[in-house]
Amino acid sequence: MTPLAPVSRSASPWGRGSPRRKVLLALAALFVVFAVYEYVTLPDAARFEKENPKTTALIDKRAEEAREAGKKARRRQQWVPLTAVSKHAVAAVLISEDAGFYVHEGVDTSEVRKALEEAWEKGHLGRGASTITQQLAKNLWLSTDRSLLRKAKELVLTRRLEDALTKKRILTLYLNVAEWGQGVYGIEAGAREHFGVSASQLTVAQGAILAAMLPAPRKRSPSSGSRALWKRAHWIVDQLASVNRISAAQADEARSDIDRLLGRKPAGTDADDDDTDER
Repeated sequence: MTPLAPVSRSASPWGRGSPRRKVLLALAALFVVFAVYEYVTLPDAARFEKENPKTTALIDKRAEEAREAGKKARRRQQWVPLTAVSKHAVAAVLISEDAGFYVHEGVDTSEVRKALEEAWEKGHLGRGASTITQQLAKNLWLSTDRSLLRKAKELVLTRRLEDALTKKRILTLYLNVAEWGQGVYGIEAGAREHFGVSASQLTVAQGAILAAMLPAPRKRSPSSGSRALWKRAHWIVDQLASVNRISAAQADEARSDIDRLLGRKPAGTDADDDDTDER
């Protein structure tokens, strides 16, 4: 029997010098060049150490949406220092959006793990798992799409914010650019829009309601009758009490105030809860 001739390595479609291998290497090289270009061209966060942004990507996006709908873009915003915001409101936002804000370096890995676990159990991505720094990066510079490229940019910009700014400055920027309703940006405008008071005068209940609005600020207004808003505001008060940020008496008063401001247990079922993250 005539022995079979050995197969030449060059016969493999992925062998050295093969057309497929060359295409793959070319694509890999293009990807590296693109990644480097994107990294280099991403904005620098250092200028916001003392400078307030005149606009943000989110504000511009909302204005564009209004124009496309044939409407005039609305913008209510008034910058205030962190010292001019009620400590109860600041605590409510932190405990609702990013309880580990002062200990992580921009990304909370434990929250990411929880989000993935919940997504696996429910079959869809619910909680955003974004820290306040990540939310600020998206708000300042990025689109509202959920592509992997945008997520990669977000992580780079988050790192830049954490490297360039103090935690206090990051929190101040976030509280002043976060969306709190249709055309309402920043906690000062949010407080005046929804409660007719300045941010410094916000009560525990009012701060909890504003914090509870953040995942879906255009849908969860205090006048919307949102059951999700009511539930989240109560949860925030419970959390504040559990970590001794407020007393038991303050918590009881806040729960009563939430019921008064929003209505006790708004009509609807759990299926009506809107957990869509608009940010």
